[in-house]
Amino acid sequence: MTQETDTTPPTGHACIQSYLKTLDASPGVYRMLDAQARVLYVGKARNLRARVSNYARPSGHSGRIARMISETASMMFLTTRTETEALLLEQNLIKQLKPRYNVLLRDDKSFPNIQVTDHAFPMIRKHRGAKKEKGAYYGPFASAGAVNRTLNQLQRAFLLRNCSDAMFDSRTRPCLQYQIKRCSGPCVGKVSEAEYAASVRDAQRFLSGKSTNVQETLAKEMADASDAMEFERAAALRDRIRALTQVQTAQGINPRGVSEADVIALHLEKGQACVQVFFIRANQNWGNRDFYPRVGADVEEAEVLEAFIGQFYDTKEPPRLLLLSHPIENDDLMMEALSDKLGRKVEISVPRRGEKSELVDGALRNARESLARRMAETATQAKLLRGLAEAFDLDGPPQRIEVYDNSHIQGTNAVGAMIVAGADGFLKNQYRKFNIKGDDLAPGDDFGMMKEVLTRRFKRLLKDDPDRDKGLWPDLLLIDGGAGQVSAVQEIMEEYGVEDVPMVGVAKGLDRDAGKEEFHRTGKRPFALRHNDPVLYFVQRLRDEAHRFAIGTHRAKRAKSQMANPLDEIAGVGGARKRALLAHFGSAKAVSRANLADLKAVDGVSEALAERIYGFFHENG
Repeated sequence: MTQETDTTPPTGHACIQSYLKTLDASPGVYRMLDAQARVLYVGKARNLRARVSNYARPSGHSGRIARMISETASMMFLTTRTETEALLLEQNLIKQLKPRYNVLLRDDKSFPNIQVTDHAFPMIRKHRGAKKEKGAYYGPFASAGAVNRTLNQLQRAFLLRNCSDAMFDSRTRPCLQYQIKRCSGPCVGKVSEAEYAASVRDAQRFLSGKSTNVQETLAKEMADASDAMEFERAAALRDRIRALTQVQTAQGINPRGVSEADVIALHLEKGQACVQVFFIRANQNWGNRDFYPRVGADVEEAEVLEAFIGQFYDTKEPPRLLLLSHPIENDDLMMEALSDKLGRKVEISVPRRGEKSELVDGALRNARESLARRMAETATQAKLLRGLAEAFDLDGPPQRIEVYDNSHIQGTNAVGAMIVAGADGFLKNQYRKFNIKGDDLAPGDDFGMMKEVLTRRFKRLLKDDPDRDKGLWPDLLLIDGGAGQVSAVQEIMEEYGVEDVPMVGVAKGLDRDAGKEEFHRTGKRPFALRHNDPVLYFVQRLRDEAHRFAIGTHRAKRAKSQMANPLDEIAGVGGARKRALLAHFGSAKAVSRANLADLKAVDGVSEALAERIYGFFHENG
């Protein structure tokens, strides 16, 4: 009689124990994977063998870690030269793999800066992204709104241009900005280069935190102008001082003893977290932003803050000082990693008294209040999702709702739009726009447009998430339209073998009035919700948000097409030659009508290029 042996690979503690014999004391990063090879957790270690042996212990773990250990079916390891390298690699892998049991920063957008360009007459503008262009950068600001408010007042105070270099070079008379006293008109010689440079220096001094000196200088100039009876100049200087004062007033907190710091405060409550970040630069408050990292029910403040800092500064330049509400476990290691990234020393501090402590207390109060609001909104959202499931006969409250809409004008510049909502409200980083490409569509064919959008969407889903384990698949589709649109979408779903995603068409109903919407589902009679049903209002909000996004996308596409210049499509016509052609002929239309001899007469246009330009317009016209 033969005895069968169990060949099932070990899991949990036994699985982890099996790796100990091959590990040494090197620093590195480890990954814990489940039976489907999905990454459960990414961690760093100063000593891989010691860290993994802790997981191999049968007891003494928190509930979250115990669950993770029980699901572990395999592990992966990568050794590094130093623990600092392990820390940086850990945070990169967490952001890339989004493991289930790690603290995860879900909102990681870049922050805008103010740029003063490198030019004889510099432009002042908002800048987001890599700092590749020459010029001076000031930031980061917490939001585009904070930048725009500051820029608005700085233009009033210093009269610096915000037009592009191409527009600046082509101006022959002042624009509206000059007329409303937001620009000094350097493009047409209304101000000398030396005078303009002085205004630029004042603006940069202000952005560098020397606002008091700037205002004192302006106040003295205003007094001198008044004494000399130059009342118009004195009034202009008075307006500049007021504009700078408004910037400082809008900033609220302007610490005297902290020139450059990020103030980071964390509030944990009922398994949810809010991290509030205040940006202090040049002794000025440049705004704040709240973040809601994904956390477990039994995590500690130190773990959340350390994970947040590592992921937050992975793609951002850290300041010289981080002021924290709670200590982190590896502060020396984090300071070393951030200092290496910045190229100068970065300090991490948890202040207990003085102005720095007051800054942290203010950020902590904001974090607490923001989380309270979010939890209240989440509770309301959960109730609405339960009501939606009941109204539309779903298996359970949907966690991902996708809403689709189209926008066009008589078929031109047609776009499709998809918005996403879930337990946390609108998920704007998940929104998608679709440029309608179908050449065979009749103008205004809404059915055809919707079919194209859904076809592209589900083809991508089947490619990117065929096993539906990445959270990309919707639990409910809402379509703007009635039975026709629902039928068109149903054909697509059947074509791709997707039969388990519920779909509802939202039609305007009688007289196209809000509140009289009809809902259409495949194989069922249309129905309506009572006029004052909160679920009806919720569906209207979803539909209106999709409509808003579609309209905005369409307008942006239309504006871009209207601004398009046919000269941009001609090989060999760069910025300088384009400006020369427009200066010579006045417009692209006039260029298109020019004969070959006139084109050859333009400065910088060779005979071969003139023939190419002439051929382009005559072959395409």
